Amino acid sequence: MAPKDTSLPLAMASLMLHFHWNWVGIVISKNEKSVQFLSAWREEMDRDNICVEFVHIIPTHINVYINSYHRYNKQIVTSSANVVIVFGGIGTSVGMFLRRWEYLSRRIVWVTTSPWDVAISKRHFLLSPLQGTLIFSHHHGEVSGFKNFIQTVNPSKYPEDIFLARLWWTHFNCSVSESTCRSLENCSSHGSLEWLPWHFDMAMSEGSYNIYNAVHAVAHALHEMLLQVDIEPKNSGKGLGFSPWQLHFSLKNLQFKNRIGDTVDMNQKRKLNADYDILNLWDFPEGLGLKVKVGNFSSYFPHGQQLSLSEEMIEWAMGHTERPNSVCSSSCSPGFRKSHQERKVLCCFDCIPCPENEISNETNMDQCLRCADHQYPNKQQDLCLQKAVTFLAYKDPLGMALVCMAVCFSILTAAVLGLFVKHRHTPIVKANNKALSYTLLISLTCCFLCSLLFIGRPSTATCILQQTTFGVVFTVAVSTVLAKTTTVILAFNIAAPSSRMRWLLASHTPNVIVPVCTVIQLTLCGVWMGTNPPYIDTDAHSEHGHIIIVCNKGSLTAFYCVLGYLGSLALLSFTVAFLARNLPDTFNEAKFLTFSMLVFCSVWVTFLPVYHSTKGKGMVAMEVFSILASSAGLLGCIFFPKCYFILLRPEMNSLHQFRTTIHSKSNNSH
Repeated sequence: MAPKDTSLPLAMASLMLHFHWNWVGIVISKNEKSVQFLSAWREEMDRDNICVEFVHIIPTHINVYINSYHRYNKQIVTSSANVVIVFGGIGTSVGMFLRRWEYLSRRIVWVTTSPWDVAISKRHFLLSPLQGTLIFSHHHGEVSGFKNFIQTVNPSKYPEDIFLARLWWTHFNCSVSESTCRSLENCSSHGSLEWLPWHFDMAMSEGSYNIYNAVHAVAHALHEMLLQVDIEPKNSGKGLGFSPWQLHFSLKNLQFKNRIGDTVDMNQKRKLNADYDILNLWDFPEGLGLKVKVGNFSSYFPHGQQLSLSEEMIEWAMGHTERPNSVCSSSCSPGFRKSHQERKVLCCFDCIPCPENEISNETNMDQCLRCADHQYPNKQQDLCLQKAVTFLAYKDPLGMALVCMAVCFSILTAAVLGLFVKHRHTPIVKANNKALSYTLLISLTCCFLCSLLFIGRPSTATCILQQTTFGVVFTVAVSTVLAKTTTVILAFNIAAPSSRMRWLLASHTPNVIVPVCTVIQLTLCGVWMGTNPPYIDTDAHSEHGHIIIVCNKGSLTAFYCVLGYLGSLALLSFTVAFLARNLPDTFNEAKFLTFSMLVFCSVWVTFLPVYHSTKGKGMVAMEVFSILASSAGLLGCIFFPKCYFILLRPEMNSLHQFRTTIHSKSNNSH
């Protein structure tokens, strides 16, 4: 008579998902229907990622169950699941299981469809572990007149009902007639089953409703059979007899509407899935517990709307002031992802933080999501934020410091140039080719100023000018040092009888070194700019939360050719200066040139590994610092000693002192 229960696993799974319960236990009776339910439940469980900690199949034989009771009890008491699904029917061992559990102390949320009236208990219901049980009951309408029947029924109306007589004798102080031993005496005329709510539910139960429909089904079947029988006059007044198979044939295809409008279909193939009322056991004093409807489920509604629940009406078991939690592992909050534990079900996992530059914006995510290149994760790693565009700006402390250094060194170099121009007729200025000194000072000024091209927001023009200006002006500076070193060597050998040396020095041959070397560097830069020139690029990975606008070198091969050529000139200048460092000339600056090129080479040899290990704005700052350091090394090592003599020892910077020194050295040599 009952509707089909094929949607029951879906209904229970929907309830589990609603309360976020994914760790449950199952207790079923050992029969075919329970096994079918368990199989269907496992399918829903796999689909909805719900896990089962234990499954107890209660034996049908009571004695077998009693022998295993303590094992079942221990596993439930020690389990971490706070929700247990119970499926079984009247007369099975599952009923005894629940009744025995009622006397234990652990509070569990029981979810069941069993028709047992667990509200009936002689114990104080407030102390019962069955408090807060959720029951799935087949939905049906209210039978008209049933409530009034319960309110008015008494033994006087139905004297043959021994059960009613016993209730009245127990609860209404009636006495049994000594003459009949069956009739009651001295009973209150106002007694009613309504006063015994712990024994009687005023609403018709699911089982009673099925019996109600069964009676009407038999009545409809008999009525249909009678209509099909031809009653002959000779048989009028005689009773009609039917075989059981005839009644069965009529019942199995019967379909009718009962008095409350529900369709009753006896054909199992046509029978529809049941809609469920969700009942909750409420607690009241004096051992009274009531079943209250708190929701419903219908498989015919769209997905996501099948379950309707009034959660605020639910009374949970004692010890749970809020909705109980039943999970194997706590949820992984945003910013973390699940890491499944080995040899355990999917519901048991650890929570680990998302890797760098990845987020999780939902709970219990299996994988973190990587932020786009133009985004970065916030501190909690649950949201991708837009990266700020940045570059080595003039307003940055580092940019401002580098600009100040560049400007100060440029002014200092210009001051030295002015000092040399002012004292251009003195021996110390004239001794080492003052034209080359002017060229070197001007090129060093340009070296200091070219570092400003690396600071500020890059553009296509500045990206191209950075590398070409850097390569050319440094080539001029280093080739000038090479020319000055050559001048020292030629000046020392001028006393030699070779007219060729005199001609080379007189024809200003060393001055040709500068333009020749510069033209070669210009050629390399031209090829670079013509093939794969520098361009504006972005670096989204070097600095957290920022996109750095940088100049991409374009062709790294061309860049290293320019740098390699410059390094070759520096190494050649250092070698020549080193060889000429001990030439006996009064104003011989070969030692200063040697030391200046040593500083220059040291800076750029150190620059290469540091440059490649630095990223973002630090890379640009490192290049600017190397430009300033190497230029300052040339300026300080070559020109500061001369400035010392010009400003602080002017007596040493005279032709008379020059001749005196030469004469003294000649005498010492003799």
